[in-house]
Amino acid sequence: MSARRRPIGDTLLVVDGVSLSFGGVKALTDVSFDIREHEILAIIGPNGAGKSSMLNCINGFYHPSAGAITFRGVKRAQMRPHEAAMQGIARTFQNIALFKGMSTLDNIMTGRLLKMKVGLAGQAVHLGPARAEELAHRAFCERIIDFLEIQAVRKTPVGRLPYGLQKRVELGRALAAEPTLLLLDEPMAGMNLEEKQDMCRFILDVNDEFGTTICLIEHDMGVVMDISDRVVVLEYGRKIAEGTPDVVRANQAVIDAYLGVAH
Repeated sequence: MSARRRPIGDTLLVVDGVSLSFGGVKALTDVSFDIREHEILAIIGPNGAGKSSMLNCINGFYHPSAGAITFRGVKRAQMRPHEAAMQGIARTFQNIALFKGMSTLDNIMTGRLLKMKVGLAGQAVHLGPARAEELAHRAFCERIIDFLEIQAVRKTPVGRLPYGLQKRVELGRALAAEPTLLLLDEPMAGMNLEEKQDMCRFILDVNDEFGTTICLIEHDMGVVMDISDRVVVLEYGRKIAEGTPDVVRANQAVIDAYLGVAH
């Protein structure tokens, strides 16, 4: 990685002994790690290792059966997704979850909902403070559109966009919430090489220019090793390794469980 504009800071989030079960099936077992300010942390592992379940615990979709998560110094056993969003945790998903009939701009605007102060009645009248607030939020979203280089499709219904651009719009919607911590669940799944290169560039720019801390799940090991500061490796719901990309790449347990060869 090239020299970053913002150095890695103090611990932002701590996962402490988190376990998660669905009936008799254990998705996570006593997993612990931390995420530091301004870093890019990758979570890797085979299919079914518990990676998405871990992100779901962090942003409140799942509630751990044991352990705790501390975010910005506040420990919690569980939190609802809207509470996580209000505290500064945003999320993208494996499967694109956009409003296909709405334009690129309108989809990104939905990421500003928690930032809006005017009530529903004021928004319906759309005068005075409501109009001023909408214009301000729209201007913010236009800056994200410029940042992600999707100006040409700002008015296009996202259902008509190619897959790679839809992924970029989903990233834009998450950024619209101005997150402190951005959780990316396989942001490059299904992309061709050019689309992956673009997404890598945007992830690095988000981390560098906005100072956003990023935790991502990704199967492309070339991507993981190129853009991550640290890597956490899960297997069957347990953490088997953690460290810099070079350290993880040389770990025999990781090679045996996931990488297959030392590369």
